Amino acid sequence: MGAADGLESEIKSLIIEALALEDVTSEEIETDAPLFVEGLGLDSIDALELAMALEEQYGVTIDDDPDRNQAIFASVKSLADFVTSSRAGATASGSA
Repeated sequence: MGAADGLESEIKSLIIEALALEDVTSEEIETDAPLFVEGLGLDSIDALELAMALEEQYGVTIDDDPDRNQAIFASVKSLADFVTSSRAGATASGSA
């Protein structure tokens, strides 16, 4: 299990915890499945709560750009890719 797999598992757990999805396990959330409409069937309120949880957990900043956010929140994989690239960007720009 690589670093990406571990992050994807963490994000699945975060989704369940942040959105209080009592009838869903992390194993039931497919990494590449859509999170909204089909798939988990999340809505805009869920997206807001999930965005706040991601910002708190990973220190990422999610801008108010609907097209970009739709891509970021498309699946667990896209969320993990966003967190990874955000962390890499933060490390690269760094504050010494």
